[in-house]
Amino acid sequence: MDVDTVVAEKQWYALRDLKRSNAVLPAFKQLAQLGVEVFTPTQWRLVTRNGKKMRREIAVMPDLLFAYDCRKALDPIIAKIQTLQYRYKKGGAYCEPIIVPEDDMNRFINAVRSSEKPKYYSADELNEVMCGKTIRVVGGPMNGYEGKLQSVRGSKVKRLVIQLPNLLAVSVEVGDEYIQFVE
Repeated sequence: MDVDTVVAEKQWYALRDLKRSNAVLPAFKQLAQLGVEVFTPTQWRLVTRNGKKMRREIAVMPDLLFAYDCRKALDPIIAKIQTLQYRYKKGGAYCEPIIVPEDDMNRFINAVRSSEKPKYYSADELNEVMCGKTIRVVGGPMNGYEGKLQSVRGSKVKRLVIQLPNLLAVSVEVGDEYIQFVE
């Protein structure tokens, strides 16, 4: 494939939003208003605004978001929004943005949306001690997913860890009846 084909093809790009975490209009909302498909991992939290506590959906990592579009469409938008930029690969070519494979991203999004209480981890937080045996989910909304079984001492809940390499990981609850151990 030549460079023009890659630039014109829709892909999931990892982006960085440099606005403060309490910004009224974060980049993921701006991009959504412009018609770009956006995903940012969020969690419900209690926040205090003007002395009142309210439940709001807040980005887990305020500077991380994913946009699904072609590079030709994203470049002018990113040039216009001064606080938005591509995340670049460490050790990659000069200014080579991080592109998440479509299958991996769709799997990640589906897992997050199918879980009531997803738990997020940065790439630095996840270690070998937290992740146990490799499992496959058989049946249910995550049928066919493979990943590591998260081992939390004293917990009766089984959690599957799904990773976006070098970016983010999420652990989601899986019922015992859906777990099949992979050898």
